[in-house]
Amino acid sequence: MPGKLVVGNWKMNGDLRRNDALLADLRVGWPVQAIRQIAVCVPFPYLWQAQAALSGSTIGWGAQTVSEYAHGAHTGEVAAGMIAEFGCRYVIVGHSERRASYGETDEMVAAKSSAALDAGMTPIVCVGESWAEREAGAGDTVVLRQLDAVVSRIGRRIAETVIAYEPVWAIGTGRSATPEQAQAVHEVLRKRLRKHEAAESVSLLYGGSVKAGNAKALFACADIDGGLIGGASLNVDEFLAIAGA
Repeated sequence: MPGKLVVGNWKMNGDLRRNDALLADLRVGWPVQAIRQIAVCVPFPYLWQAQAALSGSTIGWGAQTVSEYAHGAHTGEVAAGMIAEFGCRYVIVGHSERRASYGETDEMVAAKSSAALDAGMTPIVCVGESWAEREAGAGDTVVLRQLDAVVSRIGRRIAETVIAYEPVWAIGTGRSATPEQAQAVHEVLRKRLRKHEAAESVSLLYGGSVKAGNAKALFACADIDGGLIGGASLNVDEFLAIAGA
């Protein structure tokens, strides 16, 4: 069965002093015998800090994107092998902010997923529709297109990924999908994964303005295995409350 997982995405936030306190509090506050796994995905410069603070704990860590290239003349890019050297278990790929601001296409996201798997990490593949696409009745078509692009590239290795449904209209807006709306899309994704014999191994996460107040209802849905948490993951008490919901 898919594992229960909550991942914090720090986005472009943090500094050495605050990170030390946040990671220390997270390690102390998360019970060893928890019902879920948790992890934090931090900016590249802080991977060493996450590794140092969380090694030996049950908390995982990872990066927020990765290059599709293994090496070469790609100034400013960071290869999957480099990230893996910091003990990362996860790497987020295809976040809507990357798609919108940096032009990441479905094909690029698929290539990044492949690169992460080749380096021994688990890609957290983000899919999600805009409000206009949802209003036009194309939401399911969009998320399935994004998922299918990854499957087309990595094939059966889709079973080794995590899929995060993050409706673009709910990210950083304070407006979250209702549990019913989120479950409906997760059910569509689970059915498509079943075609690839991966439905029983892939964790499906929901992301988009998840808070302690709505996490329990979201995580109670049949096909939602956890969450990808943005701003709330920068507050230890809030993040732990979400993870324990």
